[in-house]
Amino acid sequence: MSYKFQDHYFHRAKKEKYLARAVYKLDEIQKKHQIIKPGNRVLDLGAAPGSWMQLTSKIVGPKGLLVGVDLKEISHSFPDHVVVFQRDIYDPEFLEALQRDYAPFDVVLSDMAPSTSGIKAADSARSELLFERALHLAMSLLKEEGHFLAKIFQGSDFHAILQEVKKYFGRVKVVKPDASKKESKEIYILAMRFKKP
Repeated sequence: MSYKFQDHYFHRAKKEKYLARAVYKLDEIQKKHQIIKPGNRVLDLGAAPGSWMQLTSKIVGPKGLLVGVDLKEISHSFPDHVVVFQRDIYDPEFLEALQRDYAPFDVVLSDMAPSTSGIKAADSARSELLFERALHLAMSLLKEEGHFLAKIFQGSDFHAILQEVKKYFGRVKVVKPDASKKESKEIYILAMRFKKP
């Protein structure tokens, strides 16, 4: 790891025993917008290594439910109200299992990002595809008035995607948390109050 990424948030995560500095992005959005509440049912897409799950499981508490999924293994041990899957979010059988066993969710979170190539247009196109899949899952699994928060790299289709999201949610904001690295193209679309189509 290059020294410049071992920043304030990296050291703070180590000290506070979080699995990754990414937790502070969710923490900042949560403090400002209160999207997750105690007792909520939450789906976390692209959850590895699990720092968002650490924070979310505390907020929802034992009366809530948190389902985390990633292609990579999540080896951290979580409390009983947390379910972890190592699955592909493009697998239609996985969506069916979520609908059957866990939905509807109050909140769908996605911190998914593609493996970056350094080619900006390609990376943002792959990020947009992941975002669109997360949105599709949110629309299939969220309850009325539920919330959706997902990462996207700003690319040429960003505004079209944002307009699409606005059709289905009462309030939509674009947020870039302080913990996002300044040079990063990542931002988050926060969509609140889902309106079932």
